[in-house]
Amino acid sequence: MVRFGLTLVRHGETRYNKDKILQGQGVDEPLSATGFRQADAAGLFLSNVKFTHVFSSDLLRAKQTAATILGKNKFCRDLEIKYDARLRERKYGVAEGRPLADLKAMAKTAGEQCPSFTPSGGETLDEVRERAKDFFEFLCQLAVELEQKEQDTHGAASRSSGTSEEQFVFPWTNHSSEAELSSDNSGASKILDANILVVSHGAYMRNWIGYFVSDLNCSLPTNLTKSQLSSVSPNTGVSHFIVKLENGNLLKPEITCVCLNQDSHLVDVGAECVAPKVF
Repeated sequence: MVRFGLTLVRHGETRYNKDKILQGQGVDEPLSATGFRQADAAGLFLSNVKFTHVFSSDLLRAKQTAATILGKNKFCRDLEIKYDARLRERKYGVAEGRPLADLKAMAKTAGEQCPSFTPSGGETLDEVRERAKDFFEFLCQLAVELEQKEQDTHGAASRSSGTSEEQFVFPWTNHSSEAELSSDNSGASKILDANILVVSHGAYMRNWIGYFVSDLNCSLPTNLTKSQLSSVSPNTGVSHFIVKLENGNLLKPEITCVCLNQDSHLVDVGAECVAPKVF
């Protein structure tokens, strides 16, 4: 069985987030001072997690967040961050650089509602989901190849000394039910072939998680509400998943959500740092 951890983090706040202005792909704003503090806090929250791979959107706000998080990590500060255009925010076309209220007005004029409404020049939700699906399948293939390489190089016996979950001091155990942890994070006997960090964007991540739930039947925490599932992550919100591929089968991944849009690390950053949930 191939098994890997997947941690999704939304980028830190920008001034456009604070002012409820759509950025999409065409507005490449840097993090604000608040955004850097959020990224620092997320980095400290994840500082004991030993990641094997780090991927980020190639937009500046995500790149700065990924670099800040990695800079706080105790194990993998020198790990290369790989930038991927498939992780970019949803494209909002003519609405980019304009207030969220303008997008809602456009949708109303068209007789539609957000987020399903697509402004001229923007991406449909299906197009965003296809990007997310393509990237996730790439991650699954990566994990399978890593496991096969390990087997070819060292043989099955080497897995007893491989990358165990015991090495990953997961910080979100207090935000998951005991049953979820006992079934999915039950110690050194369960091996992770990879532990992957991905830094991306709010609307994109909501769509990706929607794909996990609706298409791949992702198991969810028992205390998760429907509104939480449909909400956009706060800036630097953290979600964590365990992905299993039985016999390396890429077509039937078994996904367990350990936590969704976790933001307890922002408590000490200040209330003003919890950005509006703008999609």
